Amino acid sequence: MQTPPPRMHRGGGVCSFLRGWVPAEYPERMTANIGILTVSDRASRGEYEDRGGPAVQSWLNAALSVAWTPVMVIVPDETDRIEAVLRSMCDAEDCSLVLTTGGTGPAPRDLTPEATVQVCDRMLPGFGECMRAASLEIVPTAILSRQVAGTRGTSLIVNLPGKPSAVADCLNAIFPAVPYCMDLIGGPRLETNSNVCEVFRPKHAR
Repeated sequence: MQTPPPRMHRGGGVCSFLRGWVPAEYPERMTANIGILTVSDRASRGEYEDRGGPAVQSWLNAALSVAWTPVMVIVPDETDRIEAVLRSMCDAEDCSLVLTTGGTGPAPRDLTPEATVQVCDRMLPGFGECMRAASLEIVPTAILSRQVAGTRGTSLIVNLPGKPSAVADCLNAIFPAVPYCMDLIGGPRLETNSNVCEVFRPKHAR
């Protein structure tokens, strides 16, 4: 099942929320709202084409077998702006999963992990450890990544890199555990296409 390109949800400008259409074969309310937050000074100013956000959406289009709505936002590398959007996605936009892309390196303007920590109730360090381990098999600079993940209420927030190929590498590594994590925190049930991503759930949860 493919979701169409997102459309304008409300407001204007590069930091506006964008929401996808409900496909004709799924006229009922979407199973899950999924936030996709691109953090980039240049992309937020329109000087650089956002490639990270579309890479996340493309991977989810291929992987998910349930209906879902993308809620897409681009913000500059500013902690307060990142925090505000994360809170809004979780609390107001009802995003059960929020995936950020960009701003996870060691440069002074890489502030996504700091903002994520501020809005989360509990941290889940295994996600960052898994992504770094998977990426380290591909490129030695993976040790410079500072990605984190955590929960806010019934929402799961995960930091991803900004590079599209790295986005796919990290999602391939962590996503088998994401649906069960969402089960445990009270989110909607996610199912996947097994040829793209094989979800793991204990026997009692299948």
